[in-house]
Amino acid sequence: QVPLVESGGGVVQTGGSLRLSCAASGTTFYGYTMAWFRQAPGRNREFVASIRWADPSNEYYGDSVKGRITISKDDAKATVYLQMNSLNPEDTATYYCAAKWGSRSLNYGSYEYYGPGTQVTVAS
Repeated sequence: QVPLVESGGGVVQTGGSLRLSCAASGTTFYGYTMAWFRQAPGRNREFVASIRWADPSNEYYGDSVKGRITISKDDAKATVYLQMNSLNPEDTATYYCAAKWGSRSLNYGSYEYYGPGTQVTVAS
């Protein structure tokens, strides 16, 4: 069973919005940090945002998305969301959800659980 599954990707026009979802299952992520990363073709994987499951006020954002993206969670649905606004073609990438025990890391490799990714394409 895949513990993290992303959804909500698609094609959107420049200036548009999307909300990505990361459904968690198979384990309790209460003590974990949940994060979103993205990777565009030919570019390194980039940290986007993170949130502590036990302390939702503990949010952190990558510099390239600050002010445009909001991370949140729904305990009842065991789902983490990424609300993305004012999208531009530079946001085109595959977006991945990840989870690690304890505090956040900007290093994708330090996470323990990963989703398969969801594609976001922003048309100019």
